[in-house]
Order: sequence, then structure tokens, then C-alpha cells
Amino acid sequence: MKTAHAYIKGVDSQPRKVSIVAALVRDRYVADAIVILDNTPRRAALAVKKAVESAKANLLDNNSIDTKTIAISRISVSAGTRIRRYKPASRGRALPFEKISSNIFVEVVGEEKAKKPAKPAEKKEKK
Repeated sequence: MKTAHAYIKGVDSQPRKVSIVAALVRDRYVADAIVILDNTPRRAALAVKKAVESAKANLLDNNSIDTKTIAISRISVSAGTRIRRYKPASRGRALPFEKISSNIFVEVVGEEKAKKPAKPAEKKEKK
């Protein structure tokens, strides 16, 4: 079993909303997860899909992995940086608000392809 991970930082969605989408694909095969995320009508689905595909590409990069066995072993969403901004209000006031971002961590697991045993070399007969 080989593992690889991807860590996407600074996704412009709140962690509460991204974690709902992440829960849909937790502990599933990557092929199934991509189909689910393609048909999920939420903005965070695109960011989670990119993270899953990135982790899959990291696993396939230097390993001979059977693509049918790649599964999401761990996916978590944490709070990213908060940017403080101000909105103009009546009587010259400024009301503060925060732009909240998320960090997505995806870890995938896959089994290596079974190697075929090498055939023994046949000896040539001399005539």
C-alpha cells in the first residue's frame, strides 16, 4: 500500500461549508468521489475535487499503482487565514467583517500493480 497526500490552502469558502462537501466523499474510491463531486451543486465541490485529483496525481507520479484501487483514506478541512475587512455604514462608521478561508487535506491510498513473474530464459540448442 502506497500513500500520497495533497494540501490545498486558501480556499475562499468557510470551513463549515467545505466540510459538508468533504463528508460526502470520505472513505470512498477516488473514481466514485470524482463522480459525486461533479454532480454536487455546491461551490466548495470544485475545490475538494481539485484536492482529490491532486492527491491522486501525486500517488500515480512515481509509483506503478492500479488506478481501480485508489481510495481516499483521510480528508479533513481546517480553518485558513482570516482577512479583516471593513464595510461602510451610516454616519461615517465602518463595520468590520472577516473573509474566512479553508485548508483542505486529502490523503489517498493505492495498491501497487502485481508484477508478472519473469519467464526463465530458454537455452538455445547448438547444431
